[in-house]
Amino acid sequence: MIPKNHPRYDSLILRDKVKNAFLEGYLADTGMIAHGRGETFDYLIGEKTVDSAYDAIEAAVALILLADNPVLSVNGNTTALAIDEIIELARETDSQIEINLFYRTEERVDKITELFKDHGYNKILGTNNDDLYYFDKIKNPRATASLSGIYIADVILVPLEDGDRAELLKNAGKKIICIDLNPLSRTSKMSDISIVDNVVRALPLMTNLAREYKNKDKRFLENIVDNFNNKENLKKSLNSFKLQEL
Repeated sequence: MIPKNHPRYDSLILRDKVKNAFLEGYLADTGMIAHGRGETFDYLIGEKTVDSAYDAIEAAVALILLADNPVLSVNGNTTALAIDEIIELARETDSQIEINLFYRTEERVDKITELFKDHGYNKILGTNNDDLYYFDKIKNPRATASLSGIYIADVILVPLEDGDRAELLKNAGKKIICIDLNPLSRTSKMSDISIVDNVVRALPLMTNLAREYKNKDKRFLENIVDNFNNKENLKKSLNSFKLQEL
């Protein structure tokens, strides 16, 4: 019922998707809070992909294409906002997709698994039937990983992830790419490449670039990764934030 000429149309549509995901039972209530926080940061960058995000996206795509076992980690928020986009990126980059939830329940995992199947993706990892392993035997739900996915992955994309998980994966020797609208978050600081952008904008850009780059030679991709400095890029991202004029 939201008119397309409403100045907040896109933002309200995303908010509605998050609300529906909660009502359908696969998004935790705190996921709505996380979305609202991200919405604030998005507003401060003008709800557009800034130059520093483009640079990070380029480096991220190059790193994924160079990887031996890339995995895209998904949670309730990513599923609600960009399920088709994450599937398309996985197919374009020959990556696997794995479910990882902060508040993991069998019911939520089953619902996300079925959603991916409904959208034509039948090989998702991290399901209730998967063989999950605890990193360093840490008996914490944030330490789980599929033995055929994140556990053996060398590069992991963690859109809308929490700092604990990002730090754990980093300490496990993984290369971490995050999509996080907050350049000051622990996830952004822990990651090797931090894309400060809205996941609904970043993922399609990554897929389009992957189509262009996947036939490039290895040295071309390595040069992109080698010339990217995440710390400096985060500083540029922070400078992109501005208060709206009164």
